[in-house]
Amino acid sequence: MKFSDSLKKMKDFQKVYKSGKSRANRLLVMYVLENGTELNRVGISVSKKVGNSVVRHHVTRLIRESYRLHEDEFDRGLDIVIIARNPERSATYRETESALLHLGALHGIVRKTGNEVQK
Repeated sequence: MKFSDSLKKMKDFQKVYKSGKSRANRLLVMYVLENGTELNRVGISVSKKVGNSVVRHHVTRLIRESYRLHEDEFDRGLDIVIIARNPERSATYRETESALLHLGALHGIVRKTGNEVQK
C-alpha cells in the first residue's frame, strides 16, 4: 500500500475506538480518526465469532485488498479501523469492496473517481 501503513499496537486501536467516529453497515464497521500525518494507518479486526482461523484470514485478505485497490480514493492523514461482522464470512469480494466504499462515503473520506464499483 503506497499511501498507508498498518495499525499494529493495541493502544493505537483503543485510541481510534475511543476518540474516532464510527459508521456501520451489514458487513463492516469502520472507525475513523485523524492522525496528523500524510499517511493513513489501517487496522483490520476479525473476531473469532466470524469463524475459524482460515475464515478470519480470508476475510482479512478481502478487506485489505479492497482497501489497497481503492487506496488513492481515500483522504489522507487518517487512522482507520475496519471490523468485520459475522455476515462477512460468506461475502464475496465485490460485496466487501462495496461495503468498504459505502462506509468511506458515509464518513466523507472517499473521493469519487471514474472507476466506481458497479452494483
